[in-house]
Amino acid sequence: MSLGMVIWAILLGGIVWVAYRANRLGEKTEETGLRDTGMAIVEFGRAFPNEAIRQLHVTADGNVVFVRLHDNKAGFMRSMRGHYSCHLINPGTVQVSGTPDGKGLRIDFADAPHHSGTFMFTRPEETAEVSLWLLGNFVPESGKTLLSHGTGRMS
Repeated sequence: MSLGMVIWAILLGGIVWVAYRANRLGEKTEETGLRDTGMAIVEFGRAFPNEAIRQLHVTADGNVVFVRLHDNKAGFMRSMRGHYSCHLINPGTVQVSGTPDGKGLRIDFADAPHHSGTFMFTRPEETAEVSLWLLGNFVPESGKTLLSHGTGRMS
């Protein structure tokens, strides 16, 4: 075997090793979904740079993040196999119902039906909090003012 063939064999082995490692790294990234909230913050901030994020809740499978924004609006971010789909939830455009076990929400988006579905969370407390974000998103600012003066319940 000549020296040239040994060099080519080493180069070919190196290329195969790099391709294998890149494939494994890609699989690990795909498995984690949006569990990395730092990545969710960066991607949602890139899609909506003028929106300040207050809080995030990730679904149990890690593929969806619900975003609470600074001005009490809500957002939604879904991992779509190679990219992320970000969506601002406008008041009056969603219909929400709970699941029987209390750990999930069935959400129908009128303006983005392809995002509709049942979203499961790890704890019922997270489900309740996200549903409250969406409820706050349903009530217009004028209604919040009336409620705060009339009953003292909402500020």
